[in-house]
Amino acid sequence: MNISKVARLTGLSAKTLRYYEAIGLIPAPHRGENGYREYDDHSLRRIRFVKNARDAGFSLDECRELLALSENACRTSAEVKALTLARITDIEQRIAHLQAMLQGLQRLADQCHGDGKRECPIMDALAGGHLSASVKE
Repeated sequence: MNISKVARLTGLSAKTLRYYEAIGLIPAPHRGENGYREYDDHSLRRIRFVKNARDAGFSLDECRELLALSENACRTSAEVKALTLARITDIEQRIAHLQAMLQGLQRLADQCHGDGKRECPIMDALAGGHLSASVKE
């Protein structure tokens, strides 16, 4: 199947598929006489695996690790679980950071009268370099 069909089947763009090929995340597919990429079912499964892992929050390097584990007959579920738990920890930290940002921005928005006057605590925080303190408090 050609790249546009694989893109449709996986929900990835052709550009993303070419990028994954360029960085070695997926192997270069066979090229037909016309020079077009021709993907087989194994490649499609691998691409879907990467897409699902990316959708779950895994980095490209972690996808590479997961692919290696998926192809390793000697892998243990403990290895996969450890990688997943590390990803969970990272996501939890990101969520905590985003929640702190949200609370800080909410405080700034609450301090702003939102009227016709020029004074604005949000702009003051942005201009005065105190935004990170206001956002993280």
